[in-house]
Amino acid sequence: MKKVRFLLSMILIIAVAFGIVNSPAAADEAPIKIAVAAPLTGDNSEYGIGFYNAVTMMAESWNEKGGIQGRSIVVEQFDDKNSPEEGVSVANKIASDKDIRCVIGHFASGVCMAAAPTYQDYKIIEISPSASHPDYSGIGDFIFRNNTVIMHEAKASLDIAVNDLGKKNIGIISIKTDWGVSTAGIVKNLVEEMADSGATVVAHEEVIEGSDDYRPAITKLHDAGADVVICVGMYNLVAPVSRQYKEINPDIQIVGFSNSYSEELIKLGGESVEGVAFPVIFFSKSDDPKVQEFVANFKEKFGSEPSALTAQAYDSAGIYFTAVEKLGDEKDSDALRDEIANLTYDGVTGTTKFDENGDVQKSFTKVTIKNGEFVLLEDGASK
Repeated sequence: MKKVRFLLSMILIIAVAFGIVNSPAAADEAPIKIAVAAPLTGDNSEYGIGFYNAVTMMAESWNEKGGIQGRSIVVEQFDDKNSPEEGVSVANKIASDKDIRCVIGHFASGVCMAAAPTYQDYKIIEISPSASHPDYSGIGDFIFRNNTVIMHEAKASLDIAVNDLGKKNIGIISIKTDWGVSTAGIVKNLVEEMADSGATVVAHEEVIEGSDDYRPAITKLHDAGADVVICVGMYNLVAPVSRQYKEINPDIQIVGFSNSYSEELIKLGGESVEGVAFPVIFFSKSDDPKVQEFVANFKEKFGSEPSALTAQAYDSAGIYFTAVEKLGDEKDSDALRDEIANLTYDGVTGTTKFDENGDVQKSFTKVTIKNGEFVLLEDGASK
């Protein structure tokens, strides 16, 4: 019996030495986990699926090079259904997994702001590729946004409406969410500051997100004399508003935000979204070699072009992986936060450097739809 025990002990020692059985030291080589929290089902699932695809694609590119210091990267997905309540539930699930030290997400500002206190409490990095509410990043020092604050994007949208399209009578149609209400207010304030331009808000209508019929609101905007409409919502607002508005005014100009820059907008809107314009941080037809390679690989893998927010999710994951590689370990939460805060990252959406608030500043490209394709506004604008 003693001989049997001795032989078993020797076999175990040899197995550990050759990596057949994990030793305590080998446990340190566990995969690096990163979470994607976003709407994976429902009306806004296109955004969440885009986030997940982008992050997995970035993780695969690192794994193909051996991972991070020999450790592979695993992407965990969580469906928040674009609901603040579900977002809090997801945040608690993520916090219960001690191996997840970073979350890419959530999508909507309201969901981000509901979940962020949990991440801050547990010292989990949250990088949202899409939150634009001014108050989001102020929730804590573990909270970052790889997207511009809505004030800057609203200025860019109004610049398109007033200076590129030459319109003065501005109508606003906005969704009744925290982000929609705050953004519509920002647009109004910015128009007031542009008094010298002659621009004015002639009407503002709030609508329920996901409605199929916006005609009552459109009629009020039309009767007020709007010659351009700022759509404060995603592509599932912009597409039906464009279609229904052009039933009564084929010449109406529609201006949106970067969250409407998606192939889904063209699929849903068809000819009615011709001429819709918006500012974006990322443009898939850029001649930048990094962008061309990313777009080609994304299309080959997923069958569609990446949106601006998808590209920002891709870079967000790259920022985290680069920080972990430089630090050598993701377990020191404070050091990891500092590494991300001080990092300058050159990605497909340009150079990313977070300021003291965890925000970024990036330049916008003005894009419109012409002949069923996204093109630079200067190539497709008509005043």
